[in-house]
Amino acid sequence: MNTAIFFADGFEEIEGLTVVDMFRRAGIPIQTVSISDSLTVTGSHDIKVQADCLLADFDFNTVEMLILPGGMPGTTNLSKCEPLCDALMQFSRQGRYLAAICAAPSILGGMGLLKGKRAACYPSVEDKLSGAVISRLPVVQDGNIITSRGMGTAIDFALKLTEILFDREKAEELAAS
Repeated sequence: MNTAIFFADGFEEIEGLTVVDMFRRAGIPIQTVSISDSLTVTGSHDIKVQADCLLADFDFNTVEMLILPGGMPGTTNLSKCEPLCDALMQFSRQGRYLAAICAAPSILGGMGLLKGKRAACYPSVEDKLSGAVISRLPVVQDGNIITSRGMGTAIDFALKLTEILFDREKAEELAAS
């Protein structure tokens, strides 16, 4: 199953790159997508990352899961990206997977996609998860939406996504490696 993770300037490097690293180790296809007009994206700790493609060249129909790393101002930058937000809404309507970690679940909350759903996020953005049932678990799946608390839960987040996309055995194998 193909996946994509979206990078905006100011994204949290551990949250984004842990998912990419672990997916590639597991053999799960993942594209890194820059939402800006440059393939080079600068993380919140001034680490420059080269994305695989630009959002302008990305085809949302080629993937089954959209992943949002947190970080500031990365989350704010992602939330202002209309084509990405349109795709998040469409994926939600279609029951396709959405995953967000740290502050990024606030994007889904702001769009009304978490109403009545259990969700986790970085504690300082809990008030932005409109209508969600807040969980303090490291990773929460409610239907097609997977959320996680932050940098310290990035490995758990990537393992849960691996379990969803592959199976529990593959996630356990990846964790053991």
